[in-house]
Amino acid sequence: MNLSTTPFLKISLLVCVSVCFWACKGKPDAAADEDAAVQSQTPVTVTTIGDTTLTNYIDLNATSTYLKKNYVKANINGYIEKSNVQPGEYVSRGQLLFTLKTKEAQSIGNRINVLDTTFKFSGVNRIKASANGYITQLSHQAGDYVQDGEALAVINEGSSFVFLLQLPYELRSTLQRNQTMQLTLPDGEKLNAHVNSVMPAVDSLSQTQSIVLNVNSSHPIPENLIAKARLIKAEKNNTVSLPKSAVLANETQTEFWVMKLINPTTAVKTPVTKGIETTDRIEILSPKFSPNDKIVVTGNYGLTDTAKVKIVQP
Repeated sequence: MNLSTTPFLKISLLVCVSVCFWACKGKPDAAADEDAAVQSQTPVTVTTIGDTTLTNYIDLNATSTYLKKNYVKANINGYIEKSNVQPGEYVSRGQLLFTLKTKEAQSIGNRINVLDTTFKFSGVNRIKASANGYITQLSHQAGDYVQDGEALAVINEGSSFVFLLQLPYELRSTLQRNQTMQLTLPDGEKLNAHVNSVMPAVDSLSQTQSIVLNVNSSHPIPENLIAKARLIKAEKNNTVSLPKSAVLANETQTEFWVMKLINPTTAVKTPVTKGIETTDRIEILSPKFSPNDKIVVTGNYGLTDTAKVKIVQP
């Protein structure tokens, strides 16, 4: 072996060892950088624009009531000899409600008829119901003295039962598309209702107009029950829309935007102008998105412009 080549071999061996050491040391750093880049990406799910029919609803209060109330009145001065009704009882037209006896008959009794048998004097009057309905107020009981014209009871006429919808006057134009609507009672029962008439007055404070709604129910509904009436406020067909969660807004709800992907790992802030809203979707008026545009639908909250993202399966 040539001894003159020994230093050269030693130098070459030292260089090779150094290169190998540097390479081995550099690999973990590169892997760490790659892992950090992956960890900085926010996991998101995406969606695309869709053409749908959007219907915007508004919920208003409707109160049950009887439009007609029959006041049962005394037709003589005298005493109530007999009362045949109780509060809440349903009565039929022509049903006997009260038996009244004049104070003269109460005082004289049957003595006149004893003196003259041809003189048919009883002093008794019978008060009958003038309509079908429920007794909602009972003012007197048997034994009470009443005067002519005094109210004895109040009958809510069953055929006059309706719901009164309090409609803000500025929404009056919506009645044209809401001749039929659905009422939801407090217990969850749903009733179909249709517009019967419009009251010719507006409440001076709330500026609402009463709309008379007729309903068909298989059971009696109490008066003054408040139901929710759902009206169609606006409806659009083949409307460009996005899920509600895809549209973000500032604290004052004056600016709106979405996070749109410009490549598989980058999302940019894109201002939008929105139209009508439903419970789960929002109409997008501008800009005009293409069907291939991917919009972040979850994981978008708090993302900054040009944020790094990672698409995951929903």
